[in-house]
Amino acid sequence: MWTTPDLCDEHADDVDVVTGIHWHHYGAIRRFGGPVATVKCFEDNSRVKETLAEPGEGRVLVVDGGGSLRHALIGDLIAGKAKEMGWAGVIIHGACRDVEVLVEIDIGIIALGSTPIKSVRRGEGQAGIAISIGGVCFRPGDHVYADGNGIIRANKGLV
Repeated sequence: MWTTPDLCDEHADDVDVVTGIHWHHYGAIRRFGGPVATVKCFEDNSRVKETLAEPGEGRVLVVDGGGSLRHALIGDLIAGKAKEMGWAGVIIHGACRDVEVLVEIDIGIIALGSTPIKSVRRGEGQAGIAISIGGVCFRPGDHVYADGNGIIRANKGLV
């Protein structure tokens, strides 16, 4: 089984490491990876909900939530749907909620923190665009790997 340190050692020239961010694991799966899908939004999870309702096919949704901890961009209902639709995980540069339930859902969920306040829904945000988090640019089709050591991005699948 892979770890991000091993992938960094074996593919040093092929990976970018997200730095300067303290992440928290909330889902039952603590090591996950796959092709990247992206959403950029701020306190409005409309695009997150729409994207995770589509077939995931083992992908990981990387969300640039602007680092806001005021409104959760994912909770138990959306995470449960994501698992049902075959997503491997969700990485949120923002907040989640329903953490007592998220830990029981077999999906990877990483976020900056949690809040009990739900998302506002204004239908805003963008999906399928390049986003930057922690000094790393994520594009749809890249590959991301996450575990307790950190988050890395590669142009292609490494495992």
